[in-house]
Amino acid sequence: MKRWWHRFFRTPRELEAMGVVGINMRNARFVLPNNSRKLYDLVDNKVRTKGLAIEQGIAVPDTYRVARSPADIRRLDRLVGDRDSFVIKPARGSGGKGVLVVAGREGERFIKPSGATISAEEIRHHLQNILAGLFSLGGKRDVALIEYRVQAARVMTELSFQGAPDVRVVIFRGYPIMAMMRAATRESDGRSNLHQGALGIGIDIATGMTIHAVHHGRAVTMHPDLKVPLIGIQLPEWDRILEISGTCQKMTGLGYLGVDIMIDDEHGPLMIEVNARPGLAIQLANGVGLLKRLNPALERFRTHPHEDLREKIAFSRNTFAARLPTA
Repeated sequence: MKRWWHRFFRTPRELEAMGVVGINMRNARFVLPNNSRKLYDLVDNKVRTKGLAIEQGIAVPDTYRVARSPADIRRLDRLVGDRDSFVIKPARGSGGKGVLVVAGREGERFIKPSGATISAEEIRHHLQNILAGLFSLGGKRDVALIEYRVQAARVMTELSFQGAPDVRVVIFRGYPIMAMMRAATRESDGRSNLHQGALGIGIDIATGMTIHAVHHGRAVTMHPDLKVPLIGIQLPEWDRILEISGTCQKMTGLGYLGVDIMIDDEHGPLMIEVNARPGLAIQLANGVGLLKRLNPALERFRTHPHEDLREKIAFSRNTFAARLPTA
């Protein structure tokens, strides 16, 4: 007889049968064989990643300044100028740690997207923490980027509480495998981290339309705060988003990666960062296990690999198109 906890826990064999990829499988089957360690710094260092993207003609948020020393921090006015909005982020941060978004000014204070205000001294302290490596991978000393704050397209902001949502696309050897949007809630305080209460919204690879959504791992159809539908929303410039994602694979040489993109109201899709170890929550957001996508792509790559990025995108759109029930 099955015990009560069997409903909530699955064995590795059961998860694999469901097509679910866990951390160990991701690392052993897809990350380690396809991502050479010598390439990691290309994506773990956002300054280098942005430089590569610009060389490839990929649009990225403008970098205003890079703070590299305490002397840079002391002159905050040189770093931010008279700008009302900007983003501060660690070059080697991960998972959104250390990112500070400034949406405006009110006298001598700076306004965050939540409406809370901070002082110039608090910003300097944050910059000092970045340089000290508080948010960096491995705790190594870091540098801070001060860059353009994306003005998200309206269709994106309508699905997110205060914070601007981003789109993540998982790429395997140039084939787009799965995509999701991460949208903020009141609980996540304007941040797009799913573990902090943000929404994960699955996107149809073929069309760029939202098809599934989760909040704390449970399927939802409405935003818990904004009370707007999350399913059936068409993302703009989906062709360009897939093209950027595939180009990031070529420019880094990584075989398995996640590409984060934001859609600016004026500039269109902007590449934000590339991750050599993309998380696995994208499976929940789509209601589909990654293995069901990775196995067909791997088989295609082994037998009749496509050389052209457009052919790889076309294969993924045709093979991984959402099979939605008809009315």
